[in-house]
Amino acid sequence: MSEAVVAVFVEDEVLPEKALSETYFQLVWRRFRRSKPAIIGGVLVVFLGVLAIFADFFAPYPLDYTNARDAFIPPSKVRFIDDAGNFHWRPFVYRLDVAIDMTTFVPTWEEDTSQIYPIRFFVEGWEYDFLGFIPMNLHLFGVDEGGNIFLLGTDKLGADLWSKACEAGRISLTLSVFGTIISVIIGSAVGVISGYYGGWFDNVVQRFVEFISAFPQLALWLALAAIVPRTWDSFRIFLIMAFIFALLSWTTLAREVRGKVLSLRETDFVLAAKEMGASDARIMFLHLLPNSLSHIIVVLTLTIPGIILAEAFLSFLGIGIQRPLISWGLLMQDAQNLRTLGETPWIMTPAIFIIAAVLGFNLLGDGLRDAADPYATA
Repeated sequence: MSEAVVAVFVEDEVLPEKALSETYFQLVWRRFRRSKPAIIGGVLVVFLGVLAIFADFFAPYPLDYTNARDAFIPPSKVRFIDDAGNFHWRPFVYRLDVAIDMTTFVPTWEEDTSQIYPIRFFVEGWEYDFLGFIPMNLHLFGVDEGGNIFLLGTDKLGADLWSKACEAGRISLTLSVFGTIISVIIGSAVGVISGYYGGWFDNVVQRFVEFISAFPQLALWLALAAIVPRTWDSFRIFLIMAFIFALLSWTTLAREVRGKVLSLRETDFVLAAKEMGASDARIMFLHLLPNSLSHIIVVLTLTIPGIILAEAFLSFLGIGIQRPLISWGLLMQDAQNLRTLGETPWIMTPAIFIIAAVLGFNLLGDGLRDAADPYATA
């Protein structure tokens, strides 16, 4: 016997009983998973996060590996068909030998087709601490001794760009997420307090928000980053950079939360809480703020790519993250030299990670914004 569908009429719309029994977050998830761009964005973000967290596993070489003899090696060409035209089920690479052009003294790399180096998966190699405390020497891929595999080529120090890009994701993503969390805390608190009290207090707070927003962010980023002492250790610079980005990106969320609180502060559930003797702090942070959570989540996902781009820009100029820490922007510092960029264009490959991260978070943020819209169709 077929299952009957129970429905009710709400403002000339017919809604199934199942939809009426859904919680807000179940409704958001149902809307979100129907958006293919949002799913793609989420997959990109998760993929980059996994690469960053497990960088040692995905890296065929130690993260601190450098070898001047391997400087500026082009990306390895992964092949299935050898020089003789034979097909191989297992992908392989040829060894690259350097040759010096005696007229320009520019090194060129040529494949030695006399020997094949198969790409092996789940191989044992250099030791590292998995998740920071589990000793392990297993890696996703590698080649036999005597051969090299550089998926994205090498930099001027001979470091594998693929391995370094995976490691750099730890700093770039952590810095952006950490800075965004600080921004969300400040923006949410300022917005909910300003909207709840209103009146002259709200006017003063909003004029301050407008004052902060009026500063040209690029110039202010450069100025604040430039005054950070270069003698400070990398971790302190990391924290200062996170606070700089946070202090310049909270104003948008403060306005969003304020607008939401202004529309909610005279509703029945807030008035009922006041009549029951609830304190202002309880009403603001246990009643009003949770009802602004959809705005907070959306702004959070859209703020992260902005901080990623800002950090990459400052690190590219040499006034952001400093070694021994590594970020995606820092990896591209060599690209400032046009001659080097023209001869070794693969040093720009870390930009692929930046583009993927920004695109992923933007798609994810757009999907969350549409899914969290209370006026969207179910």
